[in-house]
Amino acid sequence: MASFHRAGILSAFLISAAMLFAPASGIGGKSSASAVYAVPEHGQNGEIGKDDSEEPHPRLPHYRRALPTAEVVIDAGHGGIDGGSSHEDVLEKDINLAVARKVYTRLSRSGIRVVLNRTGDYAPSDENKWHRSPSRHRRDLSQRSQLTKEIETRLLVSLHVNWSSSPGARGPSVLHQKEGQSALLAFFIQDALNRQQGRSGRSSVGKTFYLLNVVKQPAVIVELGFISNDADRRMLTDSRRQEEVASAIASGVRNYLLFR
Repeated sequence: MASFHRAGILSAFLISAAMLFAPASGIGGKSSASAVYAVPEHGQNGEIGKDDSEEPHPRLPHYRRALPTAEVVIDAGHGGIDGGSSHEDVLEKDINLAVARKVYTRLSRSGIRVVLNRTGDYAPSDENKWHRSPSRHRRDLSQRSQLTKEIETRLLVSLHVNWSSSPGARGPSVLHQKEGQSALLAFFIQDALNRQQGRSGRSSVGKTFYLLNVVKQPAVIVELGFISNDADRRMLTDSRRQEEVASAIASGVRNYLLFR
C-alpha cells in the first residue's frame, strides 16, 4: 500500500510539472495570437492538450488547460480598416495604439502583469475565425472581449478618443459598468487624467457599450480627449504629451489595484 501511495504522489507531481512547462497555445481557435504578454517568467503557462481517446486517471484531478494570467488587459481601440474617429489625416486608431503601448510599458515596468491586445495597425476582427456574425464590427468586439475569457485577468482598460460636432468639447471621460469595482477603477483613472489635463470631468455608466456589457471583470472605456478639439488633438498627437496621458492612466490603474 505504501509503494502504491508513493507512486500516486509521483504521478500527480509529474502531471503538475508537465502542465507548468507546457508551451502556450490558443483555445478552440479563439485566441488573439498577436496579443503581447508581460508576466513573470514562472507565470506563463500553456494549454494542456487532451487526447479524446484517453480518459483522465480515476485517482487524479483532470486539468484541461493551464493558462497565462494577467492583472490588466489593455484594449487599443479600433485598428486596420476601422480608423475610428478622425480629423483630417489624424486617426483615432493611431492615437489609441500609441498611448496603449506607453501604458503597457509603464505598468509592466511597475511589475504588473499586463496584456496588450493589439500591437500594430490591424483590426482584431481579422483574427476572429470563430464568430460567424456577418458584422465585422461585432466580430471585432467579440474578439476583444474573448481575451478576458481565455486568460485569468482582473480588469480591462479600453482606450479610445472622443469626437463632437462642437469644437469646444474637450477633456477626458471614463465610462464604466453598472458595478462597484468598475466604477472605482473609473474613478481612479478619471481623477488621474483630470489632474494631468487640468479638467474636472466625472466618470459615468456606459450603458450601451458592448465591452462593458459582456466582460465579466471590472472594465472601463477611457476616452482620452476629443480629436475634434484643437488643444486635445495637439496633446494626443504629441509623443511627449502621450507619455503624460499614459502615466496618468497607469497611475489610476495602480491606485485601484492597491486600494481594492
